[in-house]
Amino acid sequence: MNISFVGGGVMAEAIIGGILDANIASHGNIRVGEPSEKRQAHLANTYGVAIHSRNQEVVDNADIIILSVKPQSLSEVMADIKPALKGNQAVLSIVAGAKTETLSTGLDHASIIRVMPNTPAQIGAGMTVWTALPAVPKDTITTSRNILSTLGEELFVQDEKLIDMATALSASGPAYVFLFIEALIDAGVYLGLHRDVSRQLVLQTVQGSTKLVNQSGKHPAELKDMVSSPGGGTVEALMALEQAGFRGAILEGVTAAYEKYRTLGEQD
Repeated sequence: MNISFVGGGVMAEAIIGGILDANIASHGNIRVGEPSEKRQAHLANTYGVAIHSRNQEVVDNADIIILSVKPQSLSEVMADIKPALKGNQAVLSIVAGAKTETLSTGLDHASIIRVMPNTPAQIGAGMTVWTALPAVPKDTITTSRNILSTLGEELFVQDEKLIDMATALSASGPAYVFLFIEALIDAGVYLGLHRDVSRQLVLQTVQGSTKLVNQSGKHPAELKDMVSSPGGGTVEALMALEQAGFRGAILEGVTAAYEKYRTLGEQD
């Protein structure tokens, strides 16, 4: 299995590490097209993969080509690699907002896989939502699933419009969670805790709460009620959060992100 990367950024690096750890491909079967000399040196020294400065060089003889470039560079990159693509190759894109139609038209290629990971994929704890055009062979779908599984959990969807919804929820989601974590730590400091102590308390609380939801199988509302004693401090806090519009703000934020992603997609 020959796997090539067009773009050697942080997410590409996470995938390279996952592929090697899972023995999906060996060092000698991975090539990366990356213009930055600093990134070239880092990837070559860390993972022992072949590095090229020209994208067309990595496309030749690849079974799967992974597009991992900035959205603003996509048109230029597609024009660059289009002449080198062959019909039996699959293109897997992690370019944010790039729809399969945009990729297929821009590359004049039918075997397209669209993937939307999130940043925790960098540590193998991500949530990746993906889809593929009908021309992608079943064995390539299997290989793609194996690759994406190295990043954390993966979910294949048939309907591409779900990708934009998932982008607003799980791809942008870490930013919402980080903001909540930051605010909770600040609240602890406001009460008088040292920041490092508040940070430890908050991080373990968030991590433990997530695990409890996963492992208990209970609805979050049920678990919330279990913490909320009648007339107690937790109920008082929840009332203050509701009055401040906490729940509504989250709904509005995710909806705003979805509308933005949907609009960007229509501009392609």
